[in-house]
Amino acid sequence: MKIAIIGAGKWGQALYHAYSQNNDVVIHSRSTKEIENFVSLDEALGREYLVMAIPAQFVRRWMEEHFEDRGQNILVAAKGIETSTGSFLNEIYGDFIAAERLAFISGPSFAAEVQQSLPTALMISSSNQVLAQTYADALPSFIKGYVSNDVVGAEVSGAYKNVIAIAGGVCDGLGLGNNARAALISRGLVEMTRFGEAFGAKTETFLSLGGAGDLFLTASSTLSRNYRVGLGLAEGKNMEEILESLGEVAEGVPTAKALHKIATDKNLYLPIAEEVYEMIEEGKDPLKSVQDLLG
Repeated sequence: MKIAIIGAGKWGQALYHAYSQNNDVVIHSRSTKEIENFVSLDEALGREYLVMAIPAQFVRRWMEEHFEDRGQNILVAAKGIETSTGSFLNEIYGDFIAAERLAFISGPSFAAEVQQSLPTALMISSSNQVLAQTYADALPSFIKGYVSNDVVGAEVSGAYKNVIAIAGGVCDGLGLGNNARAALISRGLVEMTRFGEAFGAKTETFLSLGGAGDLFLTASSTLSRNYRVGLGLAEGKNMEEILESLGEVAEGVPTAKALHKIATDKNLYLPIAEEVYEMIEEGKDPLKSVQDLLG
């Protein structure tokens, strides 16, 4: 397959490494990188298969300013919900190309481990099962690819788990113990499932790699940027300080704001996400958030 990766952050470079094993792959990003097969945007857009590793909050503007529809297929590698509108990524990309040319990748996958070719399992979701299988079959031998037709479930779980991961970091940062973390993650799974069902997602998706699998990983490891945001909050740091020390995008932060907007508009009960929002936006004391959740 002739594939172009657009976006050369850690995840973009990890997918470049993965797909390069058995395919003809180039990569492009906003700033020039010292990466083999780094090409211009025009050359990248000329490929039949694209992998878009652009952070969720920048997707709409990028597509408006840079995308040229040449009949390409797109695999969306970002996870998140647009803060300003509450739109899912399938809705944003759907404004530019048809749904049958869109697929979404999810599952428990730290970029650093993919870069090391460590065993990984991922899910490709699309309304077009042939396209999903095509992207799955192009994965290297160290990645097991599964396919699904539940795009909304994949999107919701991929975005929501980052918010629960922030809460997981807070829990561990406060030294609340293994019991508390297990309770938090399991209730987080219930919460994001309930949210997804409100948008027509399938319940079983949240028990899959893209749901529970990604949640368990992201909410309990310092390799997770969002988990490290939670650790910073538990230490009493402000958000500006935390994000500056990260030096990269933590999608759970804007997603928490998007979930707050959606919950308010649609009157949805999202207790963990709401506490994360209040810690991020209103500087709420993490210990007070724990007490309110227990109450």
